[in-house]
Amino acid sequence: MSKTSRTIVTMPTTAKKGEILEIRIIVQHDMESGFRHTETGQRIPRDIIRDFRCTYNGVEVFRVELHPAMGANPLIVFTTTATESGTLEFKWSGDNGYASNTTSTLTVT
Repeated sequence: MSKTSRTIVTMPTTAKKGEILEIRIIVQHDMESGFRHTETGQRIPRDIIRDFRCTYNGVEVFRVELHPAMGANPLIVFTTTATESGTLEFKWSGDNGYASNTTSTLTVT
């Protein structure tokens, strides 16, 4: 099972109310498709991140479902609107009980 060694969030820490924010997030994960085989012919089990969600002060603002064709260390870029100061929480979940989350704080003026 892959383990997250690093998650990187790139987003502004401050914004004006109504401003559009670009958020970039990457998580290190091997993303094994389940279609490959070892040198001895044994199938390598699937181990992918299947779901990513972002909540802004507890309200879901973005969600994506990932599939086996996704590359390792997926980078996701999306936008949201700065409405109020608070916390953005980023949650990943996947095969074999994989789960990871991180948060970032945004101050809106």
